[in-house]
Amino acid sequence: MKGEIVSAPTGLERHVVFAAFLGWTLDAFDFFILIFVLRDVARSYSTSLTTLTLAITLTLAMRPVGALLFGRLADRYGRRPVLVIDVLCFAGLEFLSGFAPNLLTFLILRALFGIAMGGEWGIGASLAMETVPARWRGWVSGLLQSGYPAGYFVASAVFGVFYPLVGWRGMFMIGGLSALLVLYVRRSVPESPDWLARRAAPRPAFRRVFRNHLRLLLWAVVMMTAFNFFSHGTQDLYPSAFLGRQLHFSHGTITTIALIYSAGAIIGGIVFGALSQRIGRRAAIVSASLLALPVLPLWAFSRSPLTLAIGAFLMQVCVQGAWGVIPAHLNELSPPDLRATFPGVVYQLGNLLASSNATLQAAIGRHMHQNYSWALASVAGGAALLIAVLVGLGSEARGVHMRGEPGERPSAQAVEEGEDVVQVLAKGSDRTGGHAESD
Repeated sequence: MKGEIVSAPTGLERHVVFAAFLGWTLDAFDFFILIFVLRDVARSYSTSLTTLTLAITLTLAMRPVGALLFGRLADRYGRRPVLVIDVLCFAGLEFLSGFAPNLLTFLILRALFGIAMGGEWGIGASLAMETVPARWRGWVSGLLQSGYPAGYFVASAVFGVFYPLVGWRGMFMIGGLSALLVLYVRRSVPESPDWLARRAAPRPAFRRVFRNHLRLLLWAVVMMTAFNFFSHGTQDLYPSAFLGRQLHFSHGTITTIALIYSAGAIIGGIVFGALSQRIGRRAAIVSASLLALPVLPLWAFSRSPLTLAIGAFLMQVCVQGAWGVIPAHLNELSPPDLRATFPGVVYQLGNLLASSNATLQAAIGRHMHQNYSWALASVAGGAALLIAVLVGLGSEARGVHMRGEPGERPSAQAVEEGEDVVQVLAKGSDRTGGHAESD
C-alpha cells in the first residue's frame, strides 16, 4: 500500500536469497562444465563435436520434465524439502558423468541431469520471491538470475585452474561437490511463508488452473523460448567453437575472456533487475534486449582478444540484464497456487524449444567452413528483437501480493500496462479477492 514502510530483509530472508542464488549458481556451474570440455569429451569417445552437442540438447530438452516434477512436489510438500532432494540429484548425476565409460552412458546421465537441473530454478525463485518484501523483488530477482552467469564464472575459473590437473572427468567430479549446499539449506533456510499460509486451503485442480491460464502459458512459453535462444546462443559455442576452434586462442586467453564476460553478465543481471523495480519489468527487459544489437559486430566479428573481451562483456551485460528481471516477472504473473511449478515449467519449455541451439549453430558453422560468427550473430540478434516485441506487447504484475497475504492480484499500474494477460490472471485472483501491494 502507498505509504507502507517495508523493512530490509531479515536474517532468515537473507539466508533464503543466498541459498536460492547459490543453488542456481551451482546448477549452472555443473551445466557449463561440459561447455568447456566439449572437444575433449568428443575426442575421448571418438565422435564429432556436432554429435556431442546432443548431450547439451538432451540436458535442455529434459529440463521441463524436472520443472514439472519437482515443481509439483514443491507446491504440494513445500519448497525447502524438495529443494534439498533436487540439489542432491543434480550433484550426484554430475559426479557420475565423470565415470561414464562410453558415449551412450554419458548421454543418458546428461539427460537425467537435465531433469534435476530443471527443478532447481522454479523452486529457488518461488521460495525467494515469496519470502522477501515486494520492494526488494527487483534487485533480488537480478541477484538470483545472476547465479547463472556466476556459475559460468566459477566454471571458467575452475576450468582454468584445475582442468590441466584433473582432465575432463575430474571436472565433473568437482561438480559433484555442489551437494554440500544441502547442509546449508537444512540448517539455515526456512520454508516459504506464502506456502505455509496456503497449505491448509483447498487446492484447485492442476489441470483446471493451467486451462484457466492457457493464454498466459502460451505467451510465456514463446517469450522464454526467445530468452533461451538469447542466452544459449551467446554462450554455448562461444568459448570452445568460436574462440577455440575458429580463432585458435590459447586455453589461457579463452579462460580470461570467459571470466570477463561472466563478470559482465553478473553486473547486468543485478543492475537491470534493480532498475525494473523503478521503471517496470517490461521496460527494463526491452531496454536490455535492444542494447544488445549494436554490440553484435564487436562481439562476433572482432578478431583481437581485447576487442572480443569488450564485446563479450557488453553482450552479457545486455543478455543477463534482460534475464535478471525474469524471476520476479514470472513469479508475479504466476497463478499463486502453482508458483513453484508455473515459472519453472514455462522457463524450461522455452529451453526445450531452444534446445537445438548448440546443434544448429554448430551445423551453420560447419557449413561456413568453421566460421561461427554469423551463426552467433544471427541467433543472438534475432532473439533480442523477438524478446523486445513479445515483452513490449505483453504485461506485468509488479507489486502483486505474496508472503501469505490473503489474496493476490496485479497492481493498478499493471492493469493499465497490460490488460490482456491481467484478465487471464484475474480468473484466478478474483476467487480470493485480495488487494495489490504498491511500492
